[in-house]
Amino acid sequence: MFARRPSKAHLWDYFILTARVLLAFTFIGYGYSKLSGGQFGLTPAQAALPVSQLKLFKLAWYMFDHEPFRSFVGVSQILAGLLLLWNRTALLGALLLLPIAANVLIIDITYLKMPGFYWRLSYYIGLIFSIFWHYRARMIVVFYTLTQGLTTRFTYPWWAYGLLPVAAIGTEIAGMLPNVFFQLVTNPRKTWHGLVYLWDVVMKHLAS
Repeated sequence: MFARRPSKAHLWDYFILTARVLLAFTFIGYGYSKLSGGQFGLTPAQAALPVSQLKLFKLAWYMFDHEPFRSFVGVSQILAGLLLLWNRTALLGALLLLPIAANVLIIDITYLKMPGFYWRLSYYIGLIFSIFWHYRARMIVVFYTLTQGLTTRFTYPWWAYGLLPVAAIGTEIAGMLPNVFFQLVTNPRKTWHGLVYLWDVVMKHLAS
């Protein structure tokens, strides 16, 4: 490639490859630091202070140190970074990394209050969009595949659409039933009293 003067296309392609490596190792490092205890949490001296004496950043670090949040974020960052390193999975890694980086940026803006980090995360997000732009032909294909010609497999009468709110409530209740059965088995008395109380509240609300 570099035996002769590289073209602009070659240089841009090499820049995208460099961006992938930078993003990969940066977020793999972030993820490993979270899993190994290098990020999040408080020192014993900080944990002994009253909440009012802790900065907002330290309060956030205390909350983020709880499981499974800490491990979930750490593993997600490592996974996104690894996917970026392989050509076959580079776009998947970029798609996974985008919400992670955006979330970190919002957290930094909300809690960290250090503009230097805002610019750094914004730059990383810009690199992710550069990857999307470089492979835009495939991104457009994916976009059209996901958005064009998508409809239900069957047609329904107008009254079926009117019943959708009721069907949605029924679906929500169906999702609660396994947990209700589990609670009835493990803690029947407390669960039964809770169900009776909930029924009374619903009946009073309907009667009013």
